[in-house]
Amino acid sequence: MPAADPLRNLGVHLTQNGGELRVYSASADAMELCLYDDADPNWLVKTVPMHRDGGDVWVGRSRSLTPGRRYAIRASGPKGARNAFSPEALLIDPYTKGLVPGHGSDLLSVVMEDGFDWGDSRRPSTPLDRTVIYEAHVKGMTMLNPDVPEHLRGSYAGIAHEATIAHLTELGVTALELLPVQAFVSEQRLTQQGLTNYWGYNTLAFFAPHGAYASRAARAEGPEAVLREFKGMVRLLHEAGIEVILDVVYNHTAEEGPGGPLYNYRGIDNSTYYRQQDDGAYIDVTGCGNSVDFANPAPVRLVLDSLRYWATEMHVDGFRFDLATTLGRGANAEFTPEHPLLEGILHDPALSGLKMIAEPWDVGLGGWQTGHFPAGFSEWNDGYRDRVRAFWLTDIAQARHTGDAPTGIGGFATRLAGSAGTFAAERGPLASVNFVTAHDGFTLADLTAFDHKHNLGNGEGNRDGTDNNRSFNHGVEGGTSDEVVNEARRRSMRNLMGTLLFSAGVPMITAGDEFGRTQRGNNNAYCQDSELTWINWLLSREQQQLQRHAKRLIALRQANPALRPKRYAVAGQSVPSASEMTWYDQGGGTMDPADWDSPENRTLQYLVASTPEDEEFNRVLLIVHGIEDDVTVTLPAAPGVASYSLVWDSADDEPNLEEGAQLAPGTTVEVAGASMQLYRTVTAQA
Repeated sequence: MPAADPLRNLGVHLTQNGGELRVYSASADAMELCLYDDADPNWLVKTVPMHRDGGDVWVGRSRSLTPGRRYAIRASGPKGARNAFSPEALLIDPYTKGLVPGHGSDLLSVVMEDGFDWGDSRRPSTPLDRTVIYEAHVKGMTMLNPDVPEHLRGSYAGIAHEATIAHLTELGVTALELLPVQAFVSEQRLTQQGLTNYWGYNTLAFFAPHGAYASRAARAEGPEAVLREFKGMVRLLHEAGIEVILDVVYNHTAEEGPGGPLYNYRGIDNSTYYRQQDDGAYIDVTGCGNSVDFANPAPVRLVLDSLRYWATEMHVDGFRFDLATTLGRGANAEFTPEHPLLEGILHDPALSGLKMIAEPWDVGLGGWQTGHFPAGFSEWNDGYRDRVRAFWLTDIAQARHTGDAPTGIGGFATRLAGSAGTFAAERGPLASVNFVTAHDGFTLADLTAFDHKHNLGNGEGNRDGTDNNRSFNHGVEGGTSDEVVNEARRRSMRNLMGTLLFSAGVPMITAGDEFGRTQRGNNNAYCQDSELTWINWLLSREQQQLQRHAKRLIALRQANPALRPKRYAVAGQSVPSASEMTWYDQGGGTMDPADWDSPENRTLQYLVASTPEDEEFNRVLLIVHGIEDDVTVTLPAAPGVASYSLVWDSADDEPNLEEGAQLAPGTTVEVAGASMQLYRTVTAQA
């Protein structure tokens, strides 16, 4: 018979005789379970000595360990550079699914039941090539939305409200990616400054939903109601056909550096959970004070169990792994795509079919790993972000100032076509999560309005946040009444959004970018929980126009499979669900090799045809013009193309929802400076 799993059933499990708590610690020499009164968190009802189960798991049993019970752990062990035991400290169960305040600054775990009526709700299971991700903050999404009842704003219930769901479905996005919703706290430094960790990248408990994101009524009722509200949100989003992806932070914890607060892992088994040197100094590859040590099996198991819980009990559809390179670092602290945690995520049956997205870097040695994660992961593509921003913003800024852009169109075309130079052929373009903006950095509007970050409100003397924004203020820093500047900014936003949604790969839109939300130049608003970061839903005429463009662009992407291939094309072969690309210059001729990198050539015609597998044949022509002078373009005489019809033009303030007249190959068309046009083709009769 196979040996029993030494890490089985960690956390609380209910039995006929109450409950059993199992906690891993290889270093402790004593541990006890502390049980508190259900109504009075200051009243310690009893303590239960825990015993080793023959290995490194400590077990405590009690008839009082029943649903709703508040509890904590105390642990003691040997002194030493790598240990941090504090026998009097009340510690959170690493597997707790609910938290409540205890005495003073203490937090207590809560025994939870996982039952919920999911009704007929089913996972949307949107194919990856049809996925359009919308990255949003639970609180910021609805705090200012007048169509959401005031008592639900800023909550899971606010996300689930019909007004929020209607916005998502009308826009056409298919997946809502939520910034961290696992229970978190603010760093001590921020608390001392009177600020908070708004984004939530400071996880306290990997199984518990963040209580502050529940409605007031649910918070008053307790963690059981918080859990129900989260599940209710998932159910209603699923019923609307929208997937839920969670941004999860497993690379570090809220315990910060060695002098940080004591919540759970440090007091239970510091030497197992955190990557350290022999003298106890933390090896910090996250920049957050500590790094979880995934060379040890217990942290690996903790993450896998957490993912299973959110997948099976909470019904979420995927995960975006913050600083995912840390998750793949072994005993020597080097990244390997064959790491047991990464392999475990991909091969766990409970996680099969879910979307797995890596942020493929951390701040440690060898931390940049874009393109190097195993097949089965998609990755945030920072190279895509940088090249697209540069093409439409800083390149044009330089051309305006010096008369010449620094680069040609070749690098941009590579990103448009799926970043084949970054991802292995067997992974294909869907390994790339394309984005122009994210929660971290300038918003889409701010990319076009600021040359420099404006982060003084963060309390760090404007030193925080990147200086490498690849942004262009179009001549004026910040807001302006100059309509020439504003028109150019709007066109740039349309170009960036159009590129994102016409590129091969999986597009991700940041909430509010669809209508040009601003953070007034703050490119690191992680500590700003205010109207600066909350989405303002009172839109100007121009914002409404941009939103209609975003809706049109998403619809065009979904209607044209040539724009969303599943595989890379191979010259001379017909690859199913790939897109066959032909590149033409502004005169309608095929591109000369020298044209790709010449700064003097920033006009390109991209004819792309699908190779059908489960959809009808489709072919479109995208014209990209990357300088500010207007240009005349000759539509290419391509084999099989009878005519072209214009379906979108980034030069238009209002999107055209009707197809233009059919134009024969060889027809000349006028393309406005710094703009794009998309044409649908009609196939010539054989």
